[in-house]
Amino acid sequence: MDFKRVKESAADYQDNMVAFLRDLIRIPGESCHEKEVIARVRQEMEALGFDRVETDPMGNILGYMGSGSTLIAFDAHVDTVGIGELTNWSFDPYEGFEDETRVGGRGASDQLGGIVSAVYGARIMKDLNLLSDKYTVLVSGTVQEEDCDGLCWQYIINEDGIRPAFVVVTEPTDGNIYRGQRGRMEIRVEVKGISCHGSAPERGDNAIYKMADIIQEVRDLNVRLGYDEFLGAGTLAVSQSFYSSPSRCAVADMSAISIDRRLTAGETQQSALEEIRELPSVKKYDAQVTMYTYGSPSYTGLVYPTDCYFPTWVIPEDHPVTKAMVETYEEMYGTPQVGKWTFSTNGVSIMGRFGIPCIGFGPGREDQAHAPNEVTWKADLVKCAAVYAALPGIYGKPRKENI
Repeated sequence: MDFKRVKESAADYQDNMVAFLRDLIRIPGESCHEKEVIARVRQEMEALGFDRVETDPMGNILGYMGSGSTLIAFDAHVDTVGIGELTNWSFDPYEGFEDETRVGGRGASDQLGGIVSAVYGARIMKDLNLLSDKYTVLVSGTVQEEDCDGLCWQYIINEDGIRPAFVVVTEPTDGNIYRGQRGRMEIRVEVKGISCHGSAPERGDNAIYKMADIIQEVRDLNVRLGYDEFLGAGTLAVSQSFYSSPSRCAVADMSAISIDRRLTAGETQQSALEEIRELPSVKKYDAQVTMYTYGSPSYTGLVYPTDCYFPTWVIPEDHPVTKAMVETYEEMYGTPQVGKWTFSTNGVSIMGRFGIPCIGFGPGREDQAHAPNEVTWKADLVKCAAVYAALPGIYGKPRKENI
């Protein structure tokens, strides 16, 4: 493979990639509202000569290049979070900005840059005849990831019947290669009380006071969770609180909290629930500990309910997919750092639920995700497109261990 030519081709497309990214940033596309973003991605795929472009009933866009029997996928979610407090932004988050090295705007790093590099990586494969008759490349622009990571791929695998040999997750990786992440789950703890007039609180049973005891024990539990040498520790945090009461001058008769639980290797959905159920105050007050479910309709109106459980996944360092990604990077850009994400990705379904190998490499940086003044780097768009273009050929070449 002529790696110099691949890099030059990616560099030649830089202006096109930047223009495409800026177009995507200008279209608000929060979870369940991605219709216009998907339409713009389709326009680019068709203009670049993808062999087939489809939108499934959930609204995911699936662009194919090549016609071989082995399917390799490059996934990018196209939804974004909202903009938050507008005064925290120094520029319009949807108009964005461009300077010599950067592109700014909501979704620049998380993760509209990923779909841009993947689309152009596939085009470079076509330009340079890098796809043999062995491979088909799928570029998936997926929806609802910010609301419910991996739901889109549950649908793609279960309902569309698509199962790639492996998937490159194009979330931002700070210029590195990522081979895993902690899982997560969303937990609700609820406790009941008895309301009474606030002038005589002793007549009632204050649910908020009960929850105060539970919250202290939940906070203490955080330092006793599992640990893995690669992924680090499991964590939990109280993320929301709720109550019910007849009025502001009455004792609360219900109190509830949401817990964001991050799962390291060896921790499971059941073990995480049981740890909370066994807390002394949870048992004392007969609190109910449950897992949330997600059932919001996609922009097409399709509802595909799932538990809010997102499994941990790790691909081994010596896996053929990991080796192929590392070798591809080395051939063009030197020795990469191989690490892990702090946050969660669609890999929770692809590999976490279904065991399909995943490897992470994408433009942008994790610390830009969900933050005001979000940016990505033009050089990242080019580098990722080049690596994506070369990867199938490196993955498919004969290796000593296979001879």
